[in-house]
Amino acid sequence: MPQRVSSPYLVLAIGILAVSSSSFLIMFARAEGVPAVAIAALRLTLASVALAPIAWTRARGEWRHLAPRELGLALASGVFLALHFAFWISSLDYTSVMSSIVFVSTNPLFVALASVLFLRESLPRGTIIAIAVAGLGGVLVGIGDLGQAGAASLQGDALALAGAVAVSGYLLIGRRLRKQLSLLAYIGLVYSTAAIVLLAMAFALDANLFGYTLKGYALIALLAAGPQLVGHSAYNWALRYLSATFITVTILAEPIGATLLAIPILAQIPSPIKLLGGALILVGIYWAAREETTAEGRRIKDKG
Repeated sequence: MPQRVSSPYLVLAIGILAVSSSSFLIMFARAEGVPAVAIAALRLTLASVALAPIAWTRARGEWRHLAPRELGLALASGVFLALHFAFWISSLDYTSVMSSIVFVSTNPLFVALASVLFLRESLPRGTIIAIAVAGLGGVLVGIGDLGQAGAASLQGDALALAGAVAVSGYLLIGRRLRKQLSLLAYIGLVYSTAAIVLLAMAFALDANLFGYTLKGYALIALLAAGPQLVGHSAYNWALRYLSATFITVTILAEPIGATLLAIPILAQIPSPIKLLGGALILVGIYWAAREETTAEGRRIKDKG
């Protein structure tokens, strides 16, 4: 019994470690001349091709019995995942690793706002304060970026925020569908849908997928194998046992680790104002997620 209880947390920890390497692999691939949308498209395509034989063998029965609504949600999740990667990978061209990952990790705030806009739920006072704290942190990070890298860095911050909105939809749908779909059935649909969307985006933007260095392709293969097949699949597996909010809170370990690694690897040393802003954002995210988890617990208790 203890093993069954602890295993989701162990798998989630492995997933966080795998995903934490993605920003550096992406920046090294960009240094090889591979465009951002091409990196995203090739990453998901390689992951989908590697997954296809196993998913087709073991999950096609589940796919045949999917209701149109569930199929539509799975396809929408793939679109959200594609947009997440397109926005977030592009953000690394304009802003620092710390700013990009901190902003893309703000998805618990957007989950809270979505509950107001789409579910007509009221926000607890603690959540409103948390959003205000994170908003102040975002302003400080933006000011720090403006002072260090100029106005272009604000574009990168905005792209990372768009990536956070997209990944919120991906995680929320995953929580809904993973209650009834196996991991292979779910990620087989979602990853392949994301790959198709990203390939279409690469074609529309005239981003070439061929002719790059062997090192560039090797880095993208590592992205597909580690952060995608191990990292994101670990998140999706854990969604069956843990709330999307809890998972987004644990992912807050990623910006801290990535920021520390960026100092020796990329010589990106954040200014004091950016460190303060990043800390406020993380505090706000944690606070909002904690409020949401508490509210969800109360709802479950009331239903019981």
